[in-house]
Amino acid sequence: MQFISRALLIPLQAALLALIVLTGCAEPTVYAAENDSTATTTDASKLATATFAGGCFWCMEEPFDKLNGVVATTSGYTDGDLINPTYKQVSAGNTGHTEAVQITYDPAKISYEQLLDVFWHNIDPLSRDRQFCDGGNQYRSGIYYHDEQQRELAEHSKTKVAEKFGQTIATELDAASKFYPAEEYHQDYYKKNPIRYKYYSTGCGRDKRLQELWGEQAGA
Repeated sequence: MQFISRALLIPLQAALLALIVLTGCAEPTVYAAENDSTATTTDASKLATATFAGGCFWCMEEPFDKLNGVVATTSGYTDGDLINPTYKQVSAGNTGHTEAVQITYDPAKISYEQLLDVFWHNIDPLSRDRQFCDGGNQYRSGIYYHDEQQRELAEHSKTKVAEKFGQTIATELDAASKFYPAEEYHQDYYKKNPIRYKYYSTGCGRDKRLQELWGEQAGA
């Protein structure tokens, strides 16, 4: 058996990491398996919807999927002008959309305030028209409320975040508009492609920046 020396292995790992970071939250060349989201028997009439944008939607599904009371997360595009946009169109930055996640949750098990808390701890609220290594208005952060109660809670939470940092918060706050689910290969990407996802999340500077901003609360 032939072994690759450490001297050769390190440059190869660095090259792989650089390639993943440069492509960013981009369309993979190999399509992954079908979405494996677990079905639920919860009465749909008792469920609610929350919509957040925090940069690459690959990285925004995972923190919400871990929460008790969250039934499903869907990556997609919102707050734009073009009807039925594709990833290629949105990623060009000309449709007005931002990459977002739509969360279906059970208010009897988890509150909107708790979802907001998780949202803030997974974004950089000080960056305008970008999140971490991804730049452009398609990566802007935002909270898109579905009713008056969500709007009031979102405004209150944004004020608290502004007080914490003593700076203007770049995260936009707007009424929810049409949400278009992203292509199937983007759904549950962190489950389907865990190695590439880990390289991207780390190499993009997301983990490091969240630690700088939120400390022990980062990602939680």
